[in-house]
Amino acid sequence: MRPDYDSFVILPWKDRVARLICDVYCADGNTPFLGDPRNVLKKVVKEAADMGYTFNVGPECEFFLFQLDEDGNPTTKTGDVAGYFDMGPADQGEQCRRDICLALESMGFEIEASHHEVAEGQHEIDFRFDEVVKTADNVMTFKHVVKTYARRHGLHATFMPKPVFGING
Repeated sequence: MRPDYDSFVILPWKDRVARLICDVYCADGNTPFLGDPRNVLKKVVKEAADMGYTFNVGPECEFFLFQLDEDGNPTTKTGDVAGYFDMGPADQGEQCRRDICLALESMGFEIEASHHEVAEGQHEIDFRFDEVVKTADNVMTFKHVVKTYARRHGLHATFMPKPVFGING
């Protein structure tokens, strides 16, 4: 494992705890592990750069927020009946989404949009495009932050595209 010190960031919900992403290397310490997706992506980025290309990505990350049952297990109940871009009081996930955005911003993300999506319980947060490896790291961090803050709000976050039959995904 080789730490990427540029990926160091303090986790806003844990005092004195940080995130540091590492690249995986073989036991010889010099050969990138072929099964490490981050190393595979870096190799492709280098090949593209050698041909004169740069690769930037700007994701629109969507997720669902579900209520927990009395034992703390996820349900398929959303707790809201909000719709696309709905910011009204029916959207119980709005405060959770706001806290997620504040946490991400404190970690260096540039949030461009945050809103309720079409389906009940479906939310979207968009952050500014960046170089593809950094964006891939940010997507992984994003998922961790969303799941952490959902739990703090008594909710369960999932990134499944269509977790409930018959609703938009």
